[in-house]
Amino acid sequence: MATADKIYADPSALLRLYLNEPESRSMAAWRFKIRGPLPVTHHGRVELVNGLALASHRTLLDERAFVAALGALDDDFQQGRYIQVDLLWRAALSRAGNLSREFTRTLGTRSLDVLHIASALELGFRYFLTFDGRQQSLGRAVGLKVLAPV
Repeated sequence: MATADKIYADPSALLRLYLNEPESRSMAAWRFKIRGPLPVTHHGRVELVNGLALASHRTLLDERAFVAALGALDDDFQQGRYIQVDLLWRAALSRAGNLSREFTRTLGTRSLDVLHIASALELGFRYFLTFDGRQQSLGRAVGLKVLAPV
């Protein structure tokens, strides 16, 4: 089993820990089993905050729930459940461009999904957590072990 520090978790998967979505229960159960801090890039953190703000915009969260979810996210960083990892963005973007050229025509991956896979590879991770089918296909195609809590 992979340890938390070896797993790149797609922010859209982590977002299910703060929103009530169909996969939220399985994600919470998975997170409970995986001890230790999960690495999150600066971009990933922005995506988490933006995902919560977007949920609020779409009225999936009222003001009180939005503030509580942001507080819980900040607390997860402060308490060490996530660690901020640095990434060489030039290298990650270059790799993402190469992955797009090679795989997007056949897999239909979106640019942010490709960027997360490229980030995982640049950081040297072997495991990638996602619920997204196209992202799972790309991860497998480049040799990552894909995790999808069910």
